Amino acid sequence: MPALPRTALPALASGPAEPPVSAIRPEKARSWPNCETGRMVDHTSHPPHSSADPAATASAGLAGITVDEVREAQKLLSGVSRTTAMEGSRYLSELVGAPVHLKCENLQRTGSFKIRGAYVRIAGLSAEERAAGVVAASAGNHAQGVALAASLLGVASTVFMPVGAPLPKVAATRDYGAEVRLHGQVVDETLAAAQEYARQTGAVFIHPFDHRDIIAGQGTVGLEILEQCPEVRTVVVGMGGGGLAAGVALAVKALRPDVRVVGVQAAAAACYPPSLAVGRPVAIEPLATMADGIKVGRPGDVPFGIVRELVDEVRTVTEDELSGALLLCLERAKLVVEPAGASPVAALLSSPGSFEGPVVAVLSGGNVDPLLMQRILRHGMAAAGRYLSFRVRLTDRPGALATLLGVLTVVDANVLDVGHVRIDPRLGLTEVEVELHLETKGPEHCAEVTAALREAGYDVLAV
Repeated sequence: MPALPRTALPALASGPAEPPVSAIRPEKARSWPNCETGRMVDHTSHPPHSSADPAATASAGLAGITVDEVREAQKLLSGVSRTTAMEGSRYLSELVGAPVHLKCENLQRTGSFKIRGAYVRIAGLSAEERAAGVVAASAGNHAQGVALAASLLGVASTVFMPVGAPLPKVAATRDYGAEVRLHGQVVDETLAAAQEYARQTGAVFIHPFDHRDIIAGQGTVGLEILEQCPEVRTVVVGMGGGGLAAGVALAVKALRPDVRVVGVQAAAAACYPPSLAVGRPVAIEPLATMADGIKVGRPGDVPFGIVRELVDEVRTVTEDELSGALLLCLERAKLVVEPAGASPVAALLSSPGSFEGPVVAVLSGGNVDPLLMQRILRHGMAAAGRYLSFRVRLTDRPGALATLLGVLTVVDANVLDVGHVRIDPRLGLTEVEVELHLETKGPEHCAEVTAALREAGYDVLAV
């Protein structure tokens, strides 16, 4: 998994120096956390550090944003957003060698962290601006966040969504009170339509990440992390345009400059590594990725400056790693998380020994379409060796298929689907090709099944 090395960070406030990476896996017995308390306790990790002088941190803002603004946002969000749970993961803790907690923004109102920034942004509008209404463009999470925030504040909202947006997300956005307009096949077209609507009507455009109020609102996640897990040493957060990562980094670094903040992007849509390399936001052409929530072609101007100064490292994860992380969240943590929200877990799974604990991974959202979830889970199970698909050629005579299935029965492989191809110029006159899809128990079982078939004389061809 590629990682972008970072230079030393500017000090926002006095605090202890960051320990060397070699110190992240001390060889002592650990006491794993009680997950229900929201607190991590690791008797071998570094003790909690006292917060820096508030007077120093208040003046240490970037892009004109200070930690005091994040604190004000937290007060504003009282009774609006939830202080989401911090769930411990024993599996990830054992893998990393230190306590790992999951910050469950997938359980936030509207199913993601987006309500935080949207509410702070809309609440800051003047009476005249509120009267004109607000407009946004999104395929899912931001749409729902804006819709609910506007409804709570008594502001009319119009949300543009792509024509192919999942029906559950469209329905939820309408249910939260927005007028939904379907326009364009991709989000860029939808965004252009929303901006044109704002110009024509005077409605205020609510950007998903490129505004100081949005970042201050998202930064409240960082304050909650420090309150719930004072011992934290590393925070891992997914990144698209950078609003959440910028807000979390700003809040965390202002109070605990010793804490390491790691951003994670989908490898197919990683706009930050090339931008950080040249020192300014640059546009890329993002490829297809299941993590549509962080599929952004260019960093936001406002969050970019904060990420450049305060985020220690940006990593990328593959599609296989994303699907595996989503499957782990569902199977081990019993949490429904969308691919973008599972990106921090994917980073932990990809390189567990490179994170100093205690670690907090932010699960940013859980709004995943059921049909997409089905495909992703199948993909994740295949990557984990839980499915095996192959083709074999048989003599087209009675009993040939039964003999093949007999071999699979001996190795305890469950047949999910069987397909026959009899008409193909590559086949001999008496041949038939059979395609089988099996449920297996892991990579070793897949190898056992394949070996048994070849030992029985079958030529196994991958699908």
